[in-house]
Amino acid sequence: QVQLVESGGGLVQPGGSLRLSCAASGFTFSNYIMNWYRQAPGKEREVVASISTTGGITSYADSVKGRFTISRDNAKNTVYLQMNSLKPADTAVYYCNAKGGLKYNYWGQGTQVTVSS
Repeated sequence: QVQLVESGGGLVQPGGSLRLSCAASGFTFSNYIMNWYRQAPGKEREVVASISTTGGITSYADSVKGRFTISRDNAKNTVYLQMNSLKPADTAVYYCNAKGGLKYNYWGQGTQVTVSS
């Protein structure tokens, strides 16, 4: 069955870095646009970064531009989110998402990222 398993979250001090990973299985990973979303307490889920099927096109929320980098390894069925210069405002549950056209939309269970001193 379809699985998206996030890892790499945790507690980090402001200014620190984390690298999130999302391992995919159960579908043809290379055919799907991959996204990272986040949801902070009391807020709506928002898209953080997206990457095209080949990795050639990426996009970012304005709040993370220049600090976060999304990448993918289609040979390993894995998407990554490198997060640098983390701020307390980045504290949220981060979710991996796979979109295949209009019909297919898969979510991971999420990984907690907490930025605090």
